[in-house]
Amino acid sequence: MTPDIRAAIAAERIDLVELLADLPEHDWDSPSLCAGWRVREVVAHITMAYRYSLPRFLFHLAGSGGNFNRMSDRRAKADAASLSIKDLLASLRDNVNHPWKPPGDGYAGALSHDVIHGLDITVALGVGRKVPLDRLRLVVEGVTEEKVKYFGVDLDGVQLRATDLDWTLGSGTPRSAPAQDLLLFVCGREI
Repeated sequence: MTPDIRAAIAAERIDLVELLADLPEHDWDSPSLCAGWRVREVVAHITMAYRYSLPRFLFHLAGSGGNFNRMSDRRAKADAASLSIKDLLASLRDNVNHPWKPPGDGYAGALSHDVIHGLDITVALGVGRKVPLDRLRLVVEGVTEEKVKYFGVDLDGVQLRATDLDWTLGSGTPRSAPAQDLLLFVCGREI
């Protein structure tokens, strides 16, 4: 599974680089689906794993009282303000095959990170991009009710059913939609 998922991660990053390279400069200042973040903050966040050494990451985490979300928000805003669009794009382009993976979630978590944040950008901009189903399947297969609770989404009495993949989550009253829409829903995005 690892070679397939690494290829899926690289393909998702390549797609995102190509999409971002064609964006008009003013779109980089458009809101994303991430609360309080424009497109440039999302890209700064995505590329943080490539640009920060472990000591630098830990320094900023400690400076945020050990709160990852606080640190991530602060750094995305600071980096988006200090790095040019060209620098952000280069960071993503130069790290298409970077082996970063979030602690505990491995490469599946890296793919999820890239797919979800890519959707945060494309959906907010109305681009209409559809994540390839093979990648989307790898992401939704890792979604659990426990992970959904992290985002504050209550699935009590609801079963999510993808209309384009053989995937369900939860039990109860069915709610059907394309898998990428359900993915955004379970991640607490308002679309």
